[in-house]
Amino acid sequence: MKTIRDINVKNKVVLVRVDYNVPCEDGKVTSDLRVRASLPTLNYLREHGAKKIILISHLGRPEGRDKSLSLAPVAKVLEKLIGNVSFVDDVSGPDVESAVRKVKNGGILLLENLRFFAGEKKNSDDFVREIIDSTGAQVFVQDGFAVIHRAHASTSAIANHLPVYAGLLLEKEIVNLERAIKNPKHPVLLIIGGAKVDDKQPLVDKFAKIADHIVVGGKIAADGYDGKSDKIYVAEDFDENSEGEKLDVGPLSMTKIANYITDAETIIWNGLMGKAEDPAYATASVIVAEMMGEKHDATTIVCGGDTTGFVEHLMTEHEELEYSLVSTGGGAALEFLLGNDLPGLEAIE
Repeated sequence: MKTIRDINVKNKVVLVRVDYNVPCEDGKVTSDLRVRASLPTLNYLREHGAKKIILISHLGRPEGRDKSLSLAPVAKVLEKLIGNVSFVDDVSGPDVESAVRKVKNGGILLLENLRFFAGEKKNSDDFVREIIDSTGAQVFVQDGFAVIHRAHASTSAIANHLPVYAGLLLEKEIVNLERAIKNPKHPVLLIIGGAKVDDKQPLVDKFAKIADHIVVGGKIAADGYDGKSDKIYVAEDFDENSEGEKLDVGPLSMTKIANYITDAETIIWNGLMGKAEDPAYATASVIVAEMMGEKHDATTIVCGGDTTGFVEHLMTEHEELEYSLVSTGGGAALEFLLGNDLPGLEAIE
């Protein structure tokens, strides 16, 4: 895979696809973890003399322009973190051309939400060409791991017009996920939770050949998952509410799961252990997250949107927690682990 280490970016205008699909409330970013995850790539480009850095991203699922999903608040967060950042509320045309001219050497310009424009999801060559013509981009860096499983303009069509290289975040995601399936250190533990067994079963089937142990919790276990393998341990007791609903993995099961975590050298976690949005039923998920975050010598991978969001929030309260990878791509990570085609990765290769 070609990365930004394989190209001389000095005095070049570099277009970077980042993943700034961050949680926002009342026009303010409530978690900047994804913004901070992009900093290694941006700092590398600056340190190696990139003339101008133009950022593109999406936020949410807008249908046309939606002021509540503008990337303007994200630009303010990035400015505080790295400095010399500006924003323009379009992705092409005279306003973008003017904004690019004003960018100082080594400066960063964030364009507006790509999904305000139909050309992004349509994987439009014309849409990409308009962005390139307006920005003067000479090189494209793909650092939005969360979208590489989509055949969109900023992941696929872009490769028809510019040389494409992986950013450092994308590289980190791929290296860690690839290690987990191709050359993991044993014992390997897969922890599965969540609600939809159909979504998780392909991952269980895949890791039945790789993992030493597979743990099943969450609603999948509460509903009576039938694991037909000696490798699979299904949670057997649960914390219940007054109506008898099984909403979290219970203490007996967590004792056994904790032993698996303690012994493991490679851990992949996808899916919460209970109804973790309710603090009363987040205990098992907190235990898994904390135990994994304290295993600094092991390979620890957290993936899946709800799971990574839960862990990201926990990390803001417990800075001592560290993981090999808290994946920024829920669907993309799952598709990669399953060995499915990823259009954004194919564009780099």
